[in-house]
Amino acid sequence: MGEASRVTGRFRGTFDVLHSFTYFAPETEAALTGAGLRPGRMTYFAGRAAPMGAVSPGVVAATFYNFNPELVARYIPRAWTLATPEKIIEARFEAVDAALTRLLGKDTLGSEEVAEAAELAREATGGCQVDGRALYAGHADLGWPSEPHLVLWHAITQLREHRGDGHIAALVLNGLDGLSALVTHTATGKGFLAEAAKASRGWSDEQWDGAVAKLRDRGILDAEGGLTEAGNDLRERIEAATNEASTGPWEHLGEEKTKRLHELCGPLSRQAVEAGAFPANVFSTGR
Repeated sequence: MGEASRVTGRFRGTFDVLHSFTYFAPETEAALTGAGLRPGRMTYFAGRAAPMGAVSPGVVAATFYNFNPELVARYIPRAWTLATPEKIIEARFEAVDAALTRLLGKDTLGSEEVAEAAELAREATGGCQVDGRALYAGHADLGWPSEPHLVLWHAITQLREHRGDGHIAALVLNGLDGLSALVTHTATGKGFLAEAAKASRGWSDEQWDGAVAKLRDRGILDAEGGLTEAGNDLRERIEAATNEASTGPWEHLGEEKTKRLHELCGPLSRQAVEAGAFPANVFSTGR
C-alpha cells in the first residue's frame, strides 16, 4: 500500500500532465473543429464527454462537476448535432498524436522508454474499478490505439478519470458542491488562479462571491478568502479520501512496476511542460 499511496498522491504532477495538456493544445481545437464542432468551449465539453455517448448537458455537468451547468448547456447537446461522439473520439486521438509529436518529438515518442511506459500504464488500468465511475467507464469502453504514445495517453486518461470520479465522491461526502469545491481548491494555491477558474468554469463574480460568503459562514474560509484551519482540514480529508479511492491501479501494478512507471513519466511530463504544454497566468505557482 505504501508505494500505491505515494504515487496516487503525486498523480497530478507526474501523470496528469500527460493527459491534461490536450485541453490547451491548439491541435485539439483544430482536429475537433475539423470534425464539425464549433471552436472554443464546445471542443472541450464534447471531446471529454464523447466516450459516454451523446449524453445530456445534465450528465456532463454532473460528471465534470465544477462547471456552471448553464455554461455546459450552451454547447451540449448541440455538439452532438454537429459531430457524432464516434467522430469526435477519432479526432481527439488525432489531436493527441499531433500535440505529443510537437511537445516531445518523434524520437522520444518512438523510444523504448515510451513503449515501456505505455505497457505499464495499460497494465495499471486493469486495477481500476468501474462501479460508480461514469466518466472513467466511458473511456474504459473505448478500443485501445496501436501506437505506444497513444496507448500511454489513453491509459493515463483512464487513470485520471478514475481518480476524478473518486474525487467527486469525496467532495459530495464532505458537503462541497461544484462551485464550493472549485473555490476551496483555488484557495489551496495548488490549482487555477481565481480569475482563470471563474472564466474557464463559467461562474460570474456574483456567483463566486456568493459561494465565498457561504464558505465563510461555514468557517471554511477566512475574511481574506484563505482557508481556515477547518478549511485546511476539510481539503486534507478530501485529498486523503481521493487517494484512498485511487490506489487500486497501483496495487494491481505492484510496487516495483509502479515505481518504474513513475520514473518513466516524470521526465516526459517535465519535457512537455518545458515545451509549452500549458499557458501562463492560468495555474498558481503551487500547481
